[in-house]
Amino acid sequence: MLSIKTFYCNPFRECTYVITSESDLCLIVDPGMYGEKEENRVLDYLREKHLTPAAILITHTHLDHICALDVIEKAYPNTPKYGYNYQYEDEKSPITLGGMTFRMLFTPGHKEDCVCYYFESDGILFSGDTLFQESIGRTDLPGGDYTTLQDSLRRLSLLPDTTVVYPGHGNTTTIAHEKAHNPYL
Repeated sequence: MLSIKTFYCNPFRECTYVITSESDLCLIVDPGMYGEKEENRVLDYLREKHLTPAAILITHTHLDHICALDVIEKAYPNTPKYGYNYQYEDEKSPITLGGMTFRMLFTPGHKEDCVCYYFESDGILFSGDTLFQESIGRTDLPGGDYTTLQDSLRRLSLLPDTTVVYPGHGNTTTIAHEKAHNPYL
């Protein structure tokens, strides 16, 4: 069973997640801490819980999602990075790190390098800025394309209704809730 700690970071209230299982290894999703206070909050949490990152999972490369990537790399050198512009795996192939298994789903539209991380056995999706509670990420920024995002959302809507969605900003939701209340799905 996964444990997920959420840190709301930077002026955009980006969600940085620390995922743990039953070991002292963790996964960090989108290190968007901005400034020393936010950086220390996450690093102190890792130290207090005696956690070592097995990997950094990046949903896309907008600055608000990676502005503290160097901080994590400095504190934990040689931590592998996963994402479209980093280490990218075929989405049909499961990846196991730190005892946690997930698939990387290519979901462009908000930006051309967007991916989601789907922990199928746990029923959890980290959606970055592809899917929010009752909304979606903007497509008017460089690399965005609304038609492409619609295709990505259609694919996500095929996930089980019980899938819990941890977005890049805002509150958690479920695929069922989004099908019923999100005008974009």
